Order: sequence, then structure tokens, then C-alpha cells
Amino acid sequence: MKVLVTGFDPFGSDKINPAIEAVKKLPDTIKGAKIIKLEIPTVFNKSAQVVHQAIVKEQPDYVLNVGQAGGRSALTPERVAININDGRIPDNDGYQPLDEPIQPDGDTAYFTQLPIKAMAKAIRAAGLPAIVSNTAGTYVCNHIFYQVQYMRTKEFPKLKAGFIHIPFLPEQVITRPNQPSMALADIVKGLTAAIGAIVERDGQSDIKAVEGQNH
Repeated sequence: MKVLVTGFDPFGSDKINPAIEAVKKLPDTIKGAKIIKLEIPTVFNKSAQVVHQAIVKEQPDYVLNVGQAGGRSALTPERVAININDGRIPDNDGYQPLDEPIQPDGDTAYFTQLPIKAMAKAIRAAGLPAIVSNTAGTYVCNHIFYQVQYMRTKEFPKLKAGFIHIPFLPEQVITRPNQPSMALADIVKGLTAAIGAIVERDGQSDIKAVEGQNH
């Protein structure tokens, strides 16, 4: 089994992105699955091209995109990607789409194929906070989550894919008072547990567990 795990490069005013830093430190194998690590640009019109090339080359069974979610204190597997680009800030190429569909012929939204509740449970079992998230935002994180789902509907029907958000690193919150953070080693530990749950649930549905939110 192969799992393609992607992490974004730094964007905005940050000189570091915990996503790619954590992905680079993942083990090469997790529960027998080969882990393929890929850095992708925080750019609306390029990120999907890079991931598509990797899918064609590596033929992974799973794709897990990882992204930074400043302000969150937990690792948050994402449930749904929506068909909208609405940039709060420009991407790394200076492009800032506003209220634009990602794919004009795509579905309004796509649900992940990953066992997000089992992932959250595994992360907590590793001693770290985790909750299922029902919004991946409208920036490049949601964009790549949606684009990979679109790819699987058009080209890679056997592929299973999804997204997980992670907190800031401690060094990122020095100038961001009251913002939560998580040590890089803990993020790596949490991602490893999440990927382990993906591998263990291969061929099975997600677990039944309470992860719903009122708002």
C-alpha cells in the first residue's frame, strides 16, 4: 500500500509551514504502508498540477493533504471540500480569487473517503487533541482537498483521499498572542497515528463514534 502525503510551503508572512515540516519527518513506512512525501506550493493554480503528477507517477492508494490552520489547537481531519475559491489573502503567486468555483462542472461538495473518526480517535489515543472538522476553509487547503476529490471522480476512481489541518508551531505564535500551537514532534506523532488508522481501516468503513458539532 502507498500513501501520498503532501505538505504546503510557507505562505503569507510566515517563514515556516508546519505542514511540510511535519510531512518531511514522517516515517518512510507506517504499519507496512509506504509513505510518499511531497511538498506542494501554496498556489491555487499550481498545487493540483503538482499533486496530479505525483498521483500519475506513484499510483498511491491514498492521498492525505496536510495544511496549517492557525488558531486551531487540535489536529482536525476534514469531512468535506466545497467548490469555491475565496482567498482571504493572495497566494504565493499573488493571486487572490474571490467567490470563484474551483471546477465549473464539479459537484458542489465532496466528502472524504478517509476514516476521519478513526483518525481522530487514533490521534487522541496517542495523547494529542483531535476533532473532526466540517470546514476546510476557502483558501488553498480547501482547494487542493477539492481538486483531489475531483481528480478521483474523473481519473482515479479507486483512489481514496482527504485532508487534515494542524496547528501553528510554537515559533509561529511568538508574535501572535493567545494563539494555540503544537510542537513539531507532537504534530508528527499525531499524523503518524492518523495515517496508521487509515491503513488499519483499509477496506472497511469508518468507525461509529460521536464527533458531531452543534456549530
